Amino acid sequence: MTWHRVLAVWVGVGIGVGMAAAQASDGAPKGAPAKTQESSAAASDTLLTPKQEQTLLDDEGQILHFVSRVTQLPIKSPVKCRFVTREQVNAELRKKFDEDKDTRRMERSELVLKKFGLLDQDFQMRPFLLRLLTEQIAGFYDDKTGQMTLLNWVPIEEQKPVMAHELTHALQDQTVGLKRWEDQEIEGTAKNVRQDNRHIANDDTDTAREAVLEGQAMVSFGDYMLAEAGHPDRTLKDAPALAQALESNAGDMSGSPVLARAPLVLQESLLFPYTYGLAFEDAILVKGGTERAFAGVLDAPPSSSFQIMTPSAYLRDRPVPLLKLPDIHPLLKSAGYVPYDVGVMGELDVSMTTELFGGQPLARALAPEWDGGVYYAAQRKDVSPAEKNTTASLAIFYLSEWKQSDSARSFFHVFEEELPRQYDSLKRRRDEETDPDERVYSTSEGDVLLSVKGKSVWVSEGFDLSMARKLRASVERANVPLGAGPMMQARVAPADHDLVGDLVDGISRLGVMKAALR
Repeated sequence: MTWHRVLAVWVGVGIGVGMAAAQASDGAPKGAPAKTQESSAAASDTLLTPKQEQTLLDDEGQILHFVSRVTQLPIKSPVKCRFVTREQVNAELRKKFDEDKDTRRMERSELVLKKFGLLDQDFQMRPFLLRLLTEQIAGFYDDKTGQMTLLNWVPIEEQKPVMAHELTHALQDQTVGLKRWEDQEIEGTAKNVRQDNRHIANDDTDTAREAVLEGQAMVSFGDYMLAEAGHPDRTLKDAPALAQALESNAGDMSGSPVLARAPLVLQESLLFPYTYGLAFEDAILVKGGTERAFAGVLDAPPSSSFQIMTPSAYLRDRPVPLLKLPDIHPLLKSAGYVPYDVGVMGELDVSMTTELFGGQPLARALAPEWDGGVYYAAQRKDVSPAEKNTTASLAIFYLSEWKQSDSARSFFHVFEEELPRQYDSLKRRRDEETDPDERVYSTSEGDVLLSVKGKSVWVSEGFDLSMARKLRASVERANVPLGAGPMMQARVAPADHDLVGDLVDGISRLGVMKAALR
């Protein structure tokens, strides 16, 4: 289950563009666009007039041709467009929450995120996301209908950049067919070792593809802002300072009170496709040109958050580290567990986890040292209906591999130092630890076993100690010598998800977020 992927699908509807390119003294746009100051009154009371809506509809064709020119993606058909009210958007969002398969994936992701300590136990995802999307959404493109939706409460001066962003998605759809291209996730819970490793081998692709789609749309957005500022022949490729400003300003939440209150994992999941996606596309633009950055990337997309966060790895076609699982199903069944979730814990997941548990400087240092990771969640078969939606019903394990033993040890300590904040009744059992690099704890939700061995870190929570050690031995044997296992290739076809990928994917499919376009 991929935390960031679910969120990205949900938010990919359309972030409003509260940004205008400022002019430098030499006539070129300054690096930092001006911020939009939002207020709830303006958001709800200032509506477009029918004449303004018609003017924007009349300009759609010109903006579509502009986007086609800067992306070199062909226009194969006109794009339908409509304006909707806030009430209509809220009704459609609620319906999507009730009916969309991504919502069900997100609900499962929510429980695993809580078990990992990335969300508070009392946090409720659904009502929070409804409030967040109501604050943030500014427009969206629906690949099922081929229609762009604009919002009649977004200020007139922000509408055209939103259109450029969303019309990029329309051209992407006409080029590759987004419904098929974007959603590669394997449906259902893995029930055997073959399915486990199929999920793992095809895990992080959807997260990477979301970043490609939003990164390309952000390039169109930036290019349109340059044109609006009086520089129609310049692009982000020629203005790296503006690209960097777009990336950095996307993290500014001063005009987004709901987003500012969001847990870190939601903030990062929401912004990842825009910030890292733009940086990735900018790197491909500079190194390979427009055709490589747009049609080329759509034809041969990156396979993981690792390649998005490290564009040079994508350009070199560098494979992604991939751990594997042995057949643990008989062991789980004998202990009274049923499969719940399995996936890769990728570089983005590691970055979020380390930042939350150890701070941003440590996350920036450790994330590039990640060299592979796999996690598994199982649920007790005998739980009551009430217990089924609690973290006490789950047991998880996570094996990670690192480029350096010092990095592995740092990550081991990150997890250990978080445990007292995660469990109220934490008690260390030193007499049951077999060596100085092992930690055994009792908690209200079962035993915890942590260990570090060379460049490998093991974490298990909820399994009793004997079971945890059996699982550790089995999984480690399947990956010996660690770091020398099979490698995920850069052009994997079907994909499932990494730990936060369901969040990224789920949110980004709902539209473009205002916080990303500052």
